[in-house]
Amino acid sequence: MNTIIIFELIDLEGDGFHLNIKGKANGIAVNLIIDTGASKTVFDINTIKKMVKQDALNENDKLSSGLGTNTMKSFKTTIDKFELDSFEELNYEVAVLDLSHVNHSYENIGLKPIDGIIGGDLLVKYNAIINYNEKTLTLSN
Repeated sequence: MNTIIIFELIDLEGDGFHLNIKGKANGIAVNLIIDTGASKTVFDINTIKKMVKQDALNENDKLSSGLGTNTMKSFKTTIDKFELDSFEELNYEVAVLDLSHVNHSYENIGLKPIDGIIGGDLLVKYNAIINYNEKTLTLSN
């Protein structure tokens, strides 16, 4: 079964585009970016602290790379229920990072902060198709 999800194409002041998508994590509305270059789905640590108990955050042994740094501590946790429109992923393990530097950049150009980034783990698992013309993300279950 295919799930087709609408995204918004955000112009970064003529310097490229981001694909913005709305979802829910543990019943809480989240603002996300689709990033085909991200290996794993990542949530902001400040957002995750509203969704899971502090003891549900497990520190990773390795430092994370990408997102403008390679010296950032990372954590992982499990989201009980992750939703994008009618698509659901249960017990979804995600990386957790401090995305405040990304949100600071967004704030500087008048954009809403993001709660996370959808990465290759989800996109590959569900054979994602991104249609820029239609502004849709198709996931195949």
